[in-house]
Amino acid sequence: MKFLLRKLIHLLGNLLRGMKIVFYQLSGAKIGKNTMISLGAKLDVRRGRITIGENCLITHGCYILSHDGAAHVINPDDNGTGSVEIGDHVFIGVNSVVLRNVKIGNHAVIGAGSVVNKDIPEGAIAAGNPIKILKQLEKPYSALPKKHKMLNV
Repeated sequence: MKFLLRKLIHLLGNLLRGMKIVFYQLSGAKIGKNTMISLGAKLDVRRGRITIGENCLITHGCYILSHDGAAHVINPDDNGTGSVEIGDHVFIGVNSVVLRNVKIGNHAVIGAGSVVNKDIPEGAIAAGNPIKILKQLEKPYSALPKKHKMLNV
């Protein structure tokens, strides 16, 4: 019984995540196949453009911002609109913030609590506020799992 209830909750979560992805796509975001965006993550697509590749994992509490509301205070010619491009097989850790005008390369890993304020190259492991590249992964890169196994706890 406990297993069936957990399975039902898991399936309901998948349904809600799928609906959220459709909402983001209808709002203008481009999201690749098999990308999982946690229910607690937020993509701000009111102004600007967000593109996320295939097989990515955007975890709880992440904010991906395609604009900067205060940009005009610093530069009157800057309307704050920007873009974010996230490659394929990217993992973004819990409570990270991706700011506008940033590109994250394929197979990059962003550590929890990071503020991504500059481009991250392919295969990099990066973390911090502001973000710093900690390590470069060696090729061939391993992909994120396409399906996560449910644990029987």
